[in-house]
Amino acid sequence: MAEQGTASSYGVSASIAEQAAMLRAGQTTSRALTEAALERAHATQPTLNAFKLILDEEALAAADEADRRIANGESSTVLGVPTAVKDDMDLAGHPSAFGCEGEFTPCTEDGAIAKFLRREGAVIIGKTNSPELGQFSVTAGPGFGITRNPWSLDHTPGGSSGGAAAAVAAGVLGAAVGSDGAGSVRIPASWSNLVGIKPTRGRVSTWPDPEAFNGITAIGPLARTVEDAALLLDVLTENDPRELHKLPKPERPFAESVGADPGRLRVAVSFKIPFSGVPTKLDPRVRKQVEGIAGTLAELGHDVHEQNLKFGNVGWSFLPRSTAGVAEWADRVPDKSLLDHRTLENVRVGSVMKAVLPFARGWEGVARRRMGRIFRDYDVVIAPTTAAPPLKANALEGLNGWATDRLFVGACPYAWPWNVAGWPGISVPAGFVEGLPVGAQLLGQACSEDRLIALAAQLEGKLAWDQLRPPGFVA
Repeated sequence: MAEQGTASSYGVSASIAEQAAMLRAGQTTSRALTEAALERAHATQPTLNAFKLILDEEALAAADEADRRIANGESSTVLGVPTAVKDDMDLAGHPSAFGCEGEFTPCTEDGAIAKFLRREGAVIIGKTNSPELGQFSVTAGPGFGITRNPWSLDHTPGGSSGGAAAAVAAGVLGAAVGSDGAGSVRIPASWSNLVGIKPTRGRVSTWPDPEAFNGITAIGPLARTVEDAALLLDVLTENDPRELHKLPKPERPFAESVGADPGRLRVAVSFKIPFSGVPTKLDPRVRKQVEGIAGTLAELGHDVHEQNLKFGNVGWSFLPRSTAGVAEWADRVPDKSLLDHRTLENVRVGSVMKAVLPFARGWEGVARRRMGRIFRDYDVVIAPTTAAPPLKANALEGLNGWATDRLFVGACPYAWPWNVAGWPGISVPAGFVEGLPVGAQLLGQACSEDRLIALAAQLEGKLAWDQLRPPGFVA
């Protein structure tokens, strides 16, 4: 098993904030940064397998255009900076296979995320791997193989935004975009020593889908630093008028919350696991690391108490919406016979669950009111991101559907209720268990991203998790 690295042993790779500053100062070019990112992507592909597609020619052309824009006096927080999107996001001329096998028709136009990134001048170097339809907490599948964790190649970086997490953790990119339907940004952030933000529903566009997975999926950034995650979130914060969920622009950029004083906050520490019908238990080693985060918050002057969330039957809203979403997405797959047997099981369940979607959507309000009671007395909740350290990279192999559900729900029971509520959460690094990263969630009510970002940045300033590098890091 790999041991955690340090800044001194691996060096400190430039953040996207630093890359953008270097570009503005004329200290480098977008083409140089992009060539380096492409080189790292190709070099790590045989071991990490983070990318579904690496777009060399397109990325270099975009980098040259960014250099022209910079020469003409343009400025942006990500202009000329390399990044990547997940395999469920549309790029014109390329298929959106969402981790599936088959000959998908290439997209005729960019989705909203790619449009926002290109408008601001970010250079998209590729699409990152995801398990089939984002269902699993291990990024693996017959459509692309196994994606591995740069902290330990025997383990997964998590899922479903596992390719994005592996690429960022390994230093291929400063930040990348993922999607989170049941923790799919926060779980890989936790298992890869990264910061992952799931924003409030409607904060970031899901277009061309009016909503994603019946409203439970949000799109957000993965990065090594809170500042980078906030900068990328600012770029993504916009909606298409045709979407079902839309929020007004925040009064100030989220990046301005980095370094801002969050004030003395009332913080609840919750270890309760919501009922799912699957046996679950928090690993005491993970609990110890989360307790360490709680202790650091107390040292920073916050009022911290253990107080469990009350979830009720939140699963009544989640399960029909998630499985029906799988069934709806599976209709885009050109050859369903190529789907994993567990995906086909979920498609069958989701086809039945479509009938109860109105009830499931209506139950969200009940679940939100029950979970929200804690905010009468507290400003922020912290909880484990996962109940266990990273799973083995090949953990999916040989399991039937029930065994797969037991494995993933048992390891990752904490994230999905916040997808039902549609509220924001940030997973931050909490430490290591036998050399493997684990995380803690900072959870808030709707539109509280600024507070969560300020608190996460305060923790980062104390704990300096961004200075740690895995053995698989490429400087």
